[in-house]
Amino acid sequence: MTAKVFIDGAAGTTGLEIAERLAARRDITLVTLPDAHRKDAAARADALNGADAVILCLPDDAAREAVSLIENPAVRVIDASTAHRTAPDWAYGFAELEPDARDIVAAATRISNPGCYPTGFLALVRPLIRAGILPADIALSINAVSGYSGGGKSMIAAFEDEGALDATDTAFRAYALGLGHKHVPEMQKRARLEHPPIFLPSVAKAYRGMLVEVPLHLHLLPGRVGGAAILEALRQSYADSPIVQVVTENPSFLTIEQSAGTDRLELFVYVNETLGQARLIATLDNLGKGAGGAAVQNLNIALGLNEIEGLIL
Repeated sequence: MTAKVFIDGAAGTTGLEIAERLAARRDITLVTLPDAHRKDAAARADALNGADAVILCLPDDAAREAVSLIENPAVRVIDASTAHRTAPDWAYGFAELEPDARDIVAAATRISNPGCYPTGFLALVRPLIRAGILPADIALSINAVSGYSGGGKSMIAAFEDEGALDATDTAFRAYALGLGHKHVPEMQKRARLEHPPIFLPSVAKAYRGMLVEVPLHLHLLPGRVGGAAILEALRQSYADSPIVQVVTENPSFLTIEQSAGTDRLELFVYVNETLGQARLIATLDNLGKGAGGAAVQNLNIALGLNEIEGLIL
């Protein structure tokens, strides 16, 4: 038997990525709506309630509206928006983050896809907090850069449309300068930090890919741990994961495209023991493990299918 899956918001950037990963699957049948019915509430409600699983690729308010239309208790919902990422009654769809996370996702009917930036940050930081290497009251900063596809259609147009200022003049843009980015509450809660981290996001003139970096002063940490302890904690956390890879032979430089075009999440630990400093870096595709790939992984887990089926590794 095949599972019926409806992507609400299938015409958007993330929706297209998910549909591409599911198109050739024999264990899944995609439920689609004609273009004329995509905004028809009755047609959407029928599709939402008739599917085995629904993936929401919508703005936050539209995602909440879609959830309100679902009356069938058997429907599993995976929300790729920000709307439910800190909600206590939604499973957090990062299967590798906690020892019991995969089981929670498998049992849930409401699953919130993590944000792209939080995915890189949490993958680096949460295992170190759990191991006691980083204290919960530590003050952290996150320097991160994403491909412009993470900004959706408006940002893609700003970088690509002929005649647009950014399309010819802008190579790099720092944003969220008011320090109130919507990913920060998610990062703090899911890392179990006492203080919100300082988040410094930016976007580069690359379509896809992402670098997320967390710098550390090792001499300020309890026990004055070195790079070997950090690396080992990360390796133990992801030893069984085919998706999260802890790299032990570091390249001399990293690019935003390091993991682009894949659903991998790669982690790097650069350390200068003499200075007592470290740079923890995660690379991923903002449209892969940061969005569409994560949604497909969560779908597979929720439906009891092969976790990596359809993923690009």
